[in-house]
Amino acid sequence: MALFGKQRLSLYLDLIRWDRPAGWLLLLWPSLSALWIAKGGYPGLHLLAVFVLGTVLMRSAGCCINDVADKEFDRHVKRTANRPVTSGRISEKEAIFLAALLALFAFMLVLTTNVICVLWSIAALLIAIAYPYAKRFVSMPQAVLGIAFSFGIPMAFAAINGADLAIDRAFEAVPLTGWFLLISNLFWVLAYDTEYAMVDRDDDLRIGIKTSAITLDKYDVPCVMFFYLIYISSWWSLLSINRPSLWIDGCALLAAIQALVHYLLIRARQREGCFKAFKLNHWLGATLFAGVALSYL
Repeated sequence: MALFGKQRLSLYLDLIRWDRPAGWLLLLWPSLSALWIAKGGYPGLHLLAVFVLGTVLMRSAGCCINDVADKEFDRHVKRTANRPVTSGRISEKEAIFLAALLALFAFMLVLTTNVICVLWSIAALLIAIAYPYAKRFVSMPQAVLGIAFSFGIPMAFAAINGADLAIDRAFEAVPLTGWFLLISNLFWVLAYDTEYAMVDRDDDLRIGIKTSAITLDKYDVPCVMFFYLIYISSWWSLLSINRPSLWIDGCALLAAIQALVHYLLIRARQREGCFKAFKLNHWLGATLFAGVALSYL
């Protein structure tokens, strides 16, 4: 089957969720926030381009890997049954080839930074590959996704701080601030991906997939709100200490208001409300990034 052509291109764009940018925006905002914090302001066009383009490429590659790993599960879920790999319109080999090609392009971008950032990117890739299989064995696979989706943070600090460090000093490129931000961001991923898992809870229970929505059971909604509380309050407290600004305070307040809107959407545990809440999350991340960027003007 031809790899190119208008119809084939349309399938590939569907495979990488090109029409659903929320996924890569969820990856992007924490990474950009970390870049601004690590640099103490605008990091320059080069690093900005590396992280924006790299985020889009790696999220796209992750979609390919995820669809191959979940092919047998997705065919039993109404929302995912018509995905290109699941429906057979794209073969597994094609999807893996596309994932490798996209990851290679992303890696070439990282090579323009420094060796330490390259090392952290390899760790990020390994975690991203492991995530699709975690739901078979881990009761809270969203925590694995949280680490994968937060690894742009140590990479951002490494891109800024790692240029003059030897390989054996890779951990020195990422200060405690970076790890604090990563752990904090993990709770945001737990919040929005639990909302996402609530959409498919009935199907996942039937086919035996492990998710946080199933594990948390009736405590799913209060736990999601608790995750938002930890995420927003920890970012606000860290930034208020290191870079006190009314911008930080105002944007943190706006983020908290958005979290309350999410509560209104998910409290009834209806598919439509939970999915809408998930899709709105990139605005919450954008709000906190705006607070960071404006505070460094």
